[in-house]
Amino acid sequence: MRTLSSIILLFSVFILNAQTIVKSSIDSGGASSTSGNIQIVYTIGEVNVQELSTSSISISEGFINAELRILIDPKVFLQGPLLNPASANLMNDNLREDALLPTTSPYPDAAMCNASVFSVTGNNAIVDWIWIELRAANDNQRLINGRSALVQRDGDVVDLDGSSSVIMQAAPTNYFVVVKHRNHLGAMSSAVINLSDTTSTLVDFTDTSFSTFGSNAQVVLNSGDTALWAGDTNNDNAIVFSGSNNDVNAIKDYILADPGNILNFITYGSLGYLIQDADLNSTARFSGSPNDSNIIKDNILNHPANILNLPTFIISTTVPPNN
Repeated sequence: MRTLSSIILLFSVFILNAQTIVKSSIDSGGASSTSGNIQIVYTIGEVNVQELSTSSISISEGFINAELRILIDPKVFLQGPLLNPASANLMNDNLREDALLPTTSPYPDAAMCNASVFSVTGNNAIVDWIWIELRAANDNQRLINGRSALVQRDGDVVDLDGSSSVIMQAAPTNYFVVVKHRNHLGAMSSAVINLSDTTSTLVDFTDTSFSTFGSNAQVVLNSGDTALWAGDTNNDNAIVFSGSNNDVNAIKDYILADPGNILNFITYGSLGYLIQDADLNSTARFSGSPNDSNIIKDNILNHPANILNLPTFIISTTVPPNN
């Protein structure tokens, strides 16, 4: 009898002290609230996919609604497939033409698309996979969201269906926008850009009037457009022609180790979807004509900051590391 009384008393105390959720505090679609320079994104019942913070305070209230999203239309040129374009102002799509584009992204999310996406020809033909990032407005090193997308010959970056605006999971607000490619140096907007969930925002990295973070973040093409620098063939966020850890040796080492190069010719061309293929023409070549080594050399010697034309000059990425 004494035991039963104790249980009833304990249950009563639990009920009296239990926390309750006020109905007005539940937002069915997710929302955000800003006070000073602190922004809270919140809702109830979904998986947490995002936090926003100041330099000293990190806040995540409740659960982030997985349906929060923004629409974005990035535009970017890759220098490599524009060095000898088959059509003016259009990147070459040799990787697609040679059926070398993978349906699984080479980037961390391993996104997948349908093979039929690569059957489109003309201006909207797919050139390669690309990586898009959103960085926090109060900290351009803080990654909010990143994902794979596809870039067309005319520079339009599209979603996995090959035609739609890119959808990213993030609250509609201001972000720094970053574009990256597997063997080109990435670039980031120098200012934050307001992104919406109802209207797709054009972010045009090909326009010389578009301001990017850092000096000479992109190469200026003969057409006057800007493009990501080609030649990061060892994926270390730098382009190096001569000296330690250089990208030319990365090409040479791959060529000489290629099982198909049975005679170890330095003029051998390795066919495939290769990071060593700086111009994305389906072939990585160390020596001979045309070769990818000369692309790296020309970029180093012609870089605006290399005023002494030193072959040991290094082109480093201007995109801050993320955290």
